[in-house]
Amino acid sequence: MPREQEFVLTLSCRDQTGIVYAVSGLLFQAGCNIIDSQQFGDVEGEAATNLFFMRVHFAAPPHLADVAMLENLFAHVRGQFQMDARIHALARRPRLVVMVSQHGHCLNDLLFRTRTGQLDVDIRAIVSNHRTYEALAASYGIAFHHLPLVGGSDAATKRAQEQQVEALVEAERIDLVVLARYMQILSPEFCAALKGRAINIHHSFLPSFKGAKPYYQAHARGVKLIGATAHYVTAELDEGPIIEQDVERVDHSLSAEEITAVGRDVESVVLARAVRWHVEHRVLMNGHKTVVFR
Repeated sequence: MPREQEFVLTLSCRDQTGIVYAVSGLLFQAGCNIIDSQQFGDVEGEAATNLFFMRVHFAAPPHLADVAMLENLFAHVRGQFQMDARIHALARRPRLVVMVSQHGHCLNDLLFRTRTGQLDVDIRAIVSNHRTYEALAASYGIAFHHLPLVGGSDAATKRAQEQQVEALVEAERIDLVVLARYMQILSPEFCAALKGRAINIHHSFLPSFKGAKPYYQAHARGVKLIGATAHYVTAELDEGPIIEQDVERVDHSLSAEEITAVGRDVESVVLARAVRWHVEHRVLMNGHKTVVFR
């Protein structure tokens, strides 16, 4: 099946009977072939949202292989169930901007996965407040934008720099901004502009360590488990809806430098998974949490 004929439908709505039947029946009547379908109803427990979520990967016949035509075809079912529904063309590679400061392990991992085809995205630009990875960007033929915080890190200076990023996102028609260890706190305005299309990675420990050299702090406390969390960016620092997490065991035999290396490996893998699931349209927002169809 040509890639140009493959699409993904994602939807959420109030949980009720008949949704799967309506969606699959419509696709069948239109001559579409369902390749994969997953669904989940959040109806159990005190924190349940009573919402239904669905992801359908399907192939459309040639005369319907267009997002606008499929949206029109789906309009009645969308209105009937009051769905938040979107149709994505898999032939279109998502366009990314990666933001980084002075720790390049996550950036390097994303670049390698993209070049080797493990991550089917188009990284349009790398943005940094330092020049550390300008040569790395050039080696991959990717535009590098050095946007320093000229004059300090006060709110006005930060906001002016963020507006340059927003302009780049608009000009390049960016689908996702990836904060690959970008070590700046984002303004509420910037977070709002990128709602649902910006992913951050950060270390997460039990207990949690903040500030400089967190892995060194973890080593000093003798932790046995270190990890990382990838989440959507919100104005609440490191409190956005979680997409993926992972951990690795460490012990007394590892130096602070060795623990740092383990932590960076975990961060790279967790961020890559989160980015891949997002661009494959596997992540659906469910209030302050997510549904991830793997």
